[in-house]
Amino acid sequence: MWFYVQRILIGYQISDAALHDRPRGNLSDLYPRWVGTRELLLHHRDPYGSDVTREIQAGYYGRVLDANRANDPKDQQRFAYPVYVVFLLAPLVRVPFSVVQPFFLWFLVLFTIASVVWWLRTLNWDLSWAKLVVIILLMLGSFPAVQGLKLQQLTLLVAPLLALCLLLLTTRQFVSSGIVMAIVTIKPQLTVLLAAWLVLWALAELRQRWHFLASFGLSMAALFAGGEAVLPGWFPRFVRGLVAYRQYTNGADSCLDVLVTPALGHWLTAFLVLAVAVLCWRARKASADSPTFIQTTAMVLAITVVVVPMIAPYNQLLLLPAILVILQNWRTLYLGRGARALALVAALALVWPWLAADALALASLFLRLDVVQRAWAVPLYTSVGMPLAVVTLLAPLTLKVSAATRFRKAV
Repeated sequence: MWFYVQRILIGYQISDAALHDRPRGNLSDLYPRWVGTRELLLHHRDPYGSDVTREIQAGYYGRVLDANRANDPKDQQRFAYPVYVVFLLAPLVRVPFSVVQPFFLWFLVLFTIASVVWWLRTLNWDLSWAKLVVIILLMLGSFPAVQGLKLQQLTLLVAPLLALCLLLLTTRQFVSSGIVMAIVTIKPQLTVLLAAWLVLWALAELRQRWHFLASFGLSMAALFAGGEAVLPGWFPRFVRGLVAYRQYTNGADSCLDVLVTPALGHWLTAFLVLAVAVLCWRARKASADSPTFIQTTAMVLAITVVVVPMIAPYNQLLLLPAILVILQNWRTLYLGRGARALALVAALALVWPWLAADALALASLFLRLDVVQRAWAVPLYTSVGMPLAVVTLLAPLTLKVSAATRFRKAV
């Protein structure tokens, strides 16, 4: 997978960019956030301002984008995060980006490895060292992880923190969990459904869980107040930046929009959100270390990947808990012939990127690299449908556990 991304996918992108005079630059998603943080904290400039955006473009792409050039990228690389992300990046602002970039890469690698361990502990799944190493290698060798590491995407910071948040919840460390949950809202589009679910869960048994709710609420208030202190009126600017993002990308599509057209995709998105809301309501009183709570949380994260209005494979790292739940219960999950066929199709979709990457790597031994690069998209064929396949596989298990919980309560 790493060979495919480095030599075939990126090689194709470099050739295509040169052919169309399209700038590339450092292509680090950390860079716009780092520049915005540096300019705000050191020079008191508005990171959402157009002047800082132009400075970001000059470093990210190698030059400022020109609207008159048809082949220039549409993504303006604005500082499109809540301003309180600067508190996480503040220790790096006085360090040259040439030093920050490799440091942050290895930090994300270690954090991604830790996320596997944290999710397995949350699931209370003890594996041998050999199996653990295999899962970690598959994780680091998956396309979402490779893409995220190459781009230094902050999703690779948020996904492990979500694993840590849930591990703290299952061990009843509610205060620490609430603080971590507030931090991960630096990616609001990836965490809003999970935050809503955990707030509902805390309210359902307020006497026992109020510590989480108070910790999360106070932490969010502190982040918003801190953001207001360093940049008064930051929230409207952040919202305007999000609106501008959707405009210059002509709107963002979810997996469903691509698979079944935007018109039908919006209806299916509403249906899935409503369905997961009903599922959460039924599971709201489950204890944090119960299969019902853990599998409902995995479903919420999987649904998030399906409905989020942006197709970015690195966001599929949020599917890890759902995939682990499916693997943990594989032998008891699927009994019917139709269910087995569905599982086989989903498994094939999961391993397809590796199979296709292997085939392209093998082909590069016998064919010119520029010929192989023409097939750069083949390993990504199942990328759009993968989140929906995981949701489909997880749904019977989640419904089964939820129904069993309701039956025990009725008895």
